Amino acid sequence: MDDTNIYERLTLIFRELFEDPKIVLKPETSESDIAGWDSFANASLIAAFEKEFAIRFRTAELQTLRNVGDFVNAIRSKVQGR
Repeated sequence: MDDTNIYERLTLIFRELFEDPKIVLKPETSESDIAGWDSFANASLIAAFEKEFAIRFRTAELQTLRNVGDFVNAIRSKVQGR
């Protein structure tokens, strides 16, 4: 799975969760860039990512993820590691 595919799938999740069809994700996109991306929304995003890609994040791992690019890298690594 390549990064383009991951970004496309993440974009759909973000747009649905935040009810904003205009969201465009970039590697540097973080909580400060999207209105409503708080700790509750973050938990919902993580659950949606895990379901979409059939992966699991460890708690320690989540503490290192600061932006969309970090999530993409982690997802790619997990999907390729199967």
